[in-house]
Amino acid sequence: MDPNWDDMRVFLSVAREESLSGAGRLLKLDPATVGRRISRLEAALEAPLFVKSPQGYTLTAAGERLLAHGEQAEEAMRAATEAMTGPAETLSGTIRIGAPDGCANFILPQVASRIASENPDLDIQILALPRVINLSRREADIAITVSPPTAGQLLVQKICDYGLSLMATRRYLRKNPEITSVADLRDHRLIGYIPDMIFDRELDYLADLGIERVQLASNSVAVQRHLVSQSSALGIVHDFIMAFDRRLEKVLADQISLTRSFFLVRHQGDQRSERLNRLADLLSQGIREEVARLSAPA
Repeated sequence: MDPNWDDMRVFLSVAREESLSGAGRLLKLDPATVGRRISRLEAALEAPLFVKSPQGYTLTAAGERLLAHGEQAEEAMRAATEAMTGPAETLSGTIRIGAPDGCANFILPQVASRIASENPDLDIQILALPRVINLSRREADIAITVSPPTAGQLLVQKICDYGLSLMATRRYLRKNPEITSVADLRDHRLIGYIPDMIFDRELDYLADLGIERVQLASNSVAVQRHLVSQSSALGIVHDFIMAFDRRLEKVLADQISLTRSFFLVRHQGDQRSERLNRLADLLSQGIREEVARLSAPA
C-alpha cells in the first residue's frame, strides 16, 4: 500500500507538534486516530518514523528524510491550489509570524494591523519569543530575525537596518554622576540581557562596550525598556522605541551608536506560493516603513 496525502498531513503535524494530542488539535482528530494513521504510514513505508519518549515524539532518521519530502509535497499542493484558483485579490487563511520581542512588541502590531485591515479574511498570529524561531518544525510560517541563518533550505532577505543607543531618563541623568565618556559607565547601573540567555550574538550589545556585568537583566526587550523608564539604570534601547516613551534620552550619542538588521526568513519551497510571496512583500515593506517612521527625529 502506498502512502496517501492524508497520512502525510498527519505525519507532518506530529513531526511539528511532537505529540499525537498536539497534532490531533490541529487536525481536529482524536489522538488515537492520529496514532493509527502514523502506524499505517509506517507500515506502508516499512520503516519507523518516530521514537516515543517522555519528551514526546522524535523523528527517526527515516522520519527526517520523509519530513523533507513531505514539506516539498505540501508546498506543491499549495502551489497547485493557487494555480487552479488563481491569486485572490485579498489574502486569506492563517499566517503565523515569529519575531524577537523587540520587533514583535513595537513594530509588528502596527504592520499586522494594516495588513489585516486590507485583507479581512486573513488571520495573523504574532509569535514573540526570546529565542530563534524553529521554521523546520513549522513554529511559524515566516520569521523575522536579527541575523541571517546559515543552515537549512531557507529563503533569507534583508529587510532594513535599525539603530540602538545607550539611553536613560532625564530624571536618572539629573540624579546620578555626569557621563562624558564610556569609562564613566563604571559608576552607573546598567540594564541588559540575562547573559546565558542571549540567543544571538547580535544581541550582545554591552560586549561591544567592554561591559561584563549588568545589575538589572531580562531576556525581554520590553522589560528592559520598562526598567530604563523607571529611572533605575542605563540601557541599550532600540531607537524606534523612543517614539513610545518620551522620557528616554540618548546618552553618549556621539560615542555609542549601534546598528543591527532585520531579516525575513521562510522556507525555500514557499517561493512557489503566490500568497506567501505577497505576504512577505507586504511585511518587508511595512517593517521598513514603520522602522523609518518611528526612528525619525521627533
